[in-house]
Amino acid sequence: MKLCKIVFVPVLQQHPKVRFHFTPTYSSWLNQVELWFAKIQRDVISRGVFTSVADLARKLRKYIEAYAKSAKPFRWTYTDPQKRIRINEITGTAY
Repeated sequence: MKLCKIVFVPVLQQHPKVRFHFTPTYSSWLNQVELWFAKIQRDVISRGVFTSVADLARKLRKYIEAYAKSAKPFRWTYTDPQKRIRINEITGTAY
């Protein structure tokens, strides 16, 4: 924790417009891609019988097109404010 302050505080003082935003690893965009591929695996590949690579590709496109028609943005909400992640509770931060 002290090393973090020693390294970053002088840099932040020299550059007041710079702000760090700590993103938990489980919320990165790459994890969202992994979830998408897992959904395709569950919904299409594991349940399907494919006669060729072209058949697999056609069924994947059909699934993606159908999914895109009904897809909606997901908005995270908290039902219990006590369970929110706070920056000072995450180890390794400067605050």
